[in-house]
Amino acid sequence: MDPVIRRAKEIDLFRLNSMMYQLHDEHHQQCPELFKTASEIEEEKSISRYLDDPDCMIYVAELDGDVIGFVTGHFCELVSTVSKAVMMATIDELYVEPQSRRAGIAEKLMTRIEQELKDYGVKEIFVEVWDFNQSALKFYYQQGLKEHIHYLRKPLKEIEI
Repeated sequence: MDPVIRRAKEIDLFRLNSMMYQLHDEHHQQCPELFKTASEIEEEKSISRYLDDPDCMIYVAELDGDVIGFVTGHFCELVSTVSKAVMMATIDELYVEPQSRRAGIAEKLMTRIEQELKDYGVKEIFVEVWDFNQSALKFYYQQGLKEHIHYLRKPLKEIEI
């Protein structure tokens, strides 16, 4: 049976908060030296802002009455001193319950949010993915996203004098 992809509602918040916690916990487990714990993030960030802010959107995948995945995004205009302004949107979070993965649900969520963004006049979408998250990178490449900026990182060591 195919999931229903729909806009999130206030009634979904408890479930969405639970999945957001799981998402952040997975990131922390994969890379604890860089990522805060899910509890620390939960204190600072709430998924409810996507319901309240007109520049944000959230879609859920519902199967047999249960929300099993979600995608969040928001509008922004890329303004830079070196590049031309363009109406863009970010994909902020995308999550599907582990037992429901590899069933095309993430693709359906992306298709739905992309269509909505296109209807609003968005020309490009972007997403930040950490290098350790190879499954997410592979997914976004399959969705047609391409690298456009490289952020490089190097820890500086203490110099002994």
